[in-house]
Amino acid sequence: MNFSYLALGDSYTIGECVPAAESFPAQTVQQLRSAGIAVEEPRIIAVTGWTTDELKAGIQQAGIQGNQYDFVSLLIGVNNQYRGRSVEEYESEFTGLLQQAIGFCKKGAAQVVVLSIPDWGVTPFAADRNTEQIAREIDLYNDANKRIAAQYHVRYIDITPFTREAKSDASLVASDGLHPSGKDYSRWAGLISPVFKQMISGK
Repeated sequence: MNFSYLALGDSYTIGECVPAAESFPAQTVQQLRSAGIAVEEPRIIAVTGWTTDELKAGIQQAGIQGNQYDFVSLLIGVNNQYRGRSVEEYESEFTGLLQQAIGFCKKGAAQVVVLSIPDWGVTPFAADRNTEQIAREIDLYNDANKRIAAQYHVRYIDITPFTREAKSDASLVASDGLHPSGKDYSRWAGLISPVFKQMISGK
């Protein structure tokens, strides 16, 4: 049996500026395969710059209604924060997206994961910006998505601390000075793949 994986998101999900094989969905699949678990190539619905409403439209355009997958991940919101949108708007739209993600999963909420939003404020791209404000706003967004994930009994994976280590480790940043490197994505996958394995075993 081959397991299927749907990854919903934005630039962090497609792995902007790194080879496709180094994105976190691809590395998650590779780690599972290395553990002897047969997993298909991930189905990724994500575009750099997408906000919550744009992801919703992208899902509609992808024509996957009626499809179901063994695993679904959702990581969205950084562009809402970047564009100065309210956390209240995000909460409403994120809730709708999480409901969709659960609907796309064969086992519902039991095999869906929400990932926290990275803190881009520590990257070279943000050197001339108010990094403390960015961190505070990212924390508010993550407080919201974590709370909503808990309401829907969905597993939550906090990768934000990893991304903040880029402040003192340039190898964790891709060549654009903004997005994570494949090295950082491998650490994300190292958190996600054990969760997927637990889900398979029913633990």
